[in-house]
Amino acid sequence: MEGRVTRISGAVVEAVGIDSPNMNDIVRVGNAGLLGEIVRLQDDKSIIQVYEDTTGLRVNEKVSNTHTQLSVKLAPGLLGSIFDGIQRPLEKIMEQSGDFIAKGVDIAPLDMEKRWEFTPIAKAGDTVHEGQIIGEVAETSLIIHKVMVPVGVHGKLDSIEKGEFTINQNIAIISGDEEKIEVKMLQEWPVRKFRPVKEKLSPDIPLITGQRVLDTFFPVAKGGTAAIPGPFGAGKTVTQHSLAEWSDADIIVYVGCGERGNEMTEMLTTLPKLKDARTGKPLMDRTILIANTSNMPVAAREASIYTGAALAEYYRDMGYNVALMADSTSRWAEAMRELSGRLEEMPGEEGYPAYLSSKIAEFYERAGRVRTLNDSVGSLTLIGAVSPAGGDVSEPVSQSTIRVTRVFWALDASLANARHFPSINWLNSYSLYEDDLTSWYTENVSKEWPALKKELMVVLTREAEINEIVQLVGYDALPEADKLILDIAKIVREDFLQQNAFDEVDAFSSIKKQYYMLSAIKMLYSVEKQAVDNQVPMSTFSGIKSKELLAKMKFVPDDKLETFNSEFKTSIEEVKNSVVVNV
Repeated sequence: MEGRVTRISGAVVEAVGIDSPNMNDIVRVGNAGLLGEIVRLQDDKSIIQVYEDTTGLRVNEKVSNTHTQLSVKLAPGLLGSIFDGIQRPLEKIMEQSGDFIAKGVDIAPLDMEKRWEFTPIAKAGDTVHEGQIIGEVAETSLIIHKVMVPVGVHGKLDSIEKGEFTINQNIAIISGDEEKIEVKMLQEWPVRKFRPVKEKLSPDIPLITGQRVLDTFFPVAKGGTAAIPGPFGAGKTVTQHSLAEWSDADIIVYVGCGERGNEMTEMLTTLPKLKDARTGKPLMDRTILIANTSNMPVAAREASIYTGAALAEYYRDMGYNVALMADSTSRWAEAMRELSGRLEEMPGEEGYPAYLSSKIAEFYERAGRVRTLNDSVGSLTLIGAVSPAGGDVSEPVSQSTIRVTRVFWALDASLANARHFPSINWLNSYSLYEDDLTSWYTENVSKEWPALKKELMVVLTREAEINEIVQLVGYDALPEADKLILDIAKIVREDFLQQNAFDEVDAFSSIKKQYYMLSAIKMLYSVEKQAVDNQVPMSTFSGIKSKELLAKMKFVPDDKLETFNSEFKTSIEEVKNSVVVNV
């Protein structure tokens, strides 16, 4: 039985007469077959949020129920794809309808005709359980796609085939408790439902980003959560691009949620051309892009975050480390606000729905380092950009995000205007993973690491205090000990924290290089401090060779780092012998 449209308010449509409606059922609205979802049931009325433009939709047009929830299709072919917020393949849509998405377009998100080489791991007669890996497919040059038993399925593996199959062909048959279940490479999963795991593990392994300010002072763990709030032009998108390109996650899911079209266009055109730094293979071979620009329907923007999370969880369950970049969650919250207003719900602070905080918390709760149903270990790291108006992080979206994330990378417009990138304010940012990650850094980098970064952070903090005094009395009136702090802090800021995202060497800084740079700054600090203690004026150290070498160190490739570090140590010894010893 088909229903009919009785009321239209933007992306929200009211209908009556729908066949057996349930919450979150997907429906087709109007003669064009617009995709929508039932979000409220009231007497005989169904309230629907439509994921497409409703311009031209009329009252009394038909509404048909699919009796399914908003779900993603999971199978080989996801990597390297570009989808919209409800997993429609944008490249295929462009071929069919041009530069804009036609109304009611219905194209399968994955290639149903392509044949994939399936290699079984399990064998006939094995007893299998949900989530167990039964075979593999070489999905891209970088990633092996692990085909898993669908969630909720267990039993005896009656048969399993080897060879080339489409994702919709049977590859195995499992005898369940009451019936035989045909297993395909293609599975479906509701986007708002968490995929089950055996247990959550401690977040004690860092996600190496290659960005010195992040890895050294404000690290995020694999399976952790991070927020990047900042005003327009402060560098949120560039920071996330750098993380997508350089972090040591196995798979990247990038969700452009409500971003400007020109920014998403740049992302979509440049990312496919980039090479993976570790392998030299195309970066898209381990990336999924979800593009939902600001001129796309608002309801699809609200769904895009969940679509990205469901895809990311799927690869996490294979045992991969996945990083999801959400840019930006403010646009997602604005979509919720608009839909909430059209649903005539009671507004909360600044017009956002009263359930804003719980929705944000629910999203970030999907992060974690886990033991999966097949006993492998995978992780999902969630990094969300927030775009508060005017950079005011006291607004509801920023505050709700900060409450549930454990890393806060505070972007600063004044740093961006001063051309200091990444423009992350080292005084306002923090990471609550530092204690969890200390043992990893001491075991894999150096026992000196925690003390080194703590000492240099104290220098940066002290610099801020001294700068307030400088404004009153001037630099020349400062004691030499304070001049020393300003000198070292300047080196930390300009030679360590600043990083050129467009330089082929400086764009990524390995942990090894970060340690060498920290050690070098500490060596210079120790020599200058010893000299100041011996009444040597700070002016003695202006223009010394060691400072020139420090400034060049960030541009030294890793294979030449040992030689360069030896040269630096030699220069430090010369300074020590000529300035300190001969006092």
